[in-house]
Amino acid sequence: MKYSLRHALPALTLASTVLFAMPAAWAQQSREAPPPRSMGGNQAGGSQWGLGIGIFAERQPYREHNNKLRALPLIMYMNKYVSVLGPGIDVHLPSAGPVALRLRARYSSDGYEAKDSPFLAGMAERKDSVWLGGAALWRAGFANLSAEILTNPFGNSDGTKFKLQLDRRFMSGAFAFTPRVAAQRLDDNYVDYYYGVRQTEARIDRARYAGRAATNLEVGVRVDYAIAQKQSVFVDLSTTRLGGAIERSPLVDRSSAGVARAGYLYQF
Repeated sequence: MKYSLRHALPALTLASTVLFAMPAAWAQQSREAPPPRSMGGNQAGGSQWGLGIGIFAERQPYREHNNKLRALPLIMYMNKYVSVLGPGIDVHLPSAGPVALRLRARYSSDGYEAKDSPFLAGMAERKDSVWLGGAALWRAGFANLSAEILTNPFGNSDGTKFKLQLDRRFMSGAFAFTPRVAAQRLDDNYVDYYYGVRQTEARIDRARYAGRAATNLEVGVRVDYAIAQKQSVFVDLSTTRLGGAIERSPLVDRSSAGVARAGYLYQF
């Protein structure tokens, strides 16, 4: 398993002098569900923040691409106006009845370099990027439902991502279990940029390929454990079934991608 901090460096400078990265799925869950017992809560409506460390491994769908193991610091800061959760920042808007509304900025490490895989040799770099958009969060009695739409306005993919997610938290003593299912629609620009092959990049074993819109399906679960009043650990596992237009790319040799995350957080 290959260790890499290549994607961490831009995230560390995203929003301020230092912005620590944390697992995206854990951050998403933290926005959309009440904090676990060990994270306390914002009882008086003031701010809360925490620090920790996270380790996560990802299985990319690209051919001959090594799995990557990363160890990164975690940061959390929340008040009634803003949430900073790893590679994402939410600005809280007035709610529409039971639906919470957010303006959202998120750093996403979707890119790659030719050196990341022998099969990618000769491919131009696909860059990581900051995505901007909004989200709507509804905490229904039976589950939490969220919708997110993000676009890349910085001239990389110029793509759009739309995601629907359903999750529910179950408590059992010091444990919290949060299973989730999600569907993400990626537009033509996104798929073509990250999974397409340009004419100048084509070769005998890598035909030119123009990507089309695709829908990925994700299933995952997060488990939190409260060590003490201000301390918690978590494990998050997910697998994503790739859409047909991604799976058909000559750069891809598998139908799914997976991520495993674990971490520790201390709330001050």
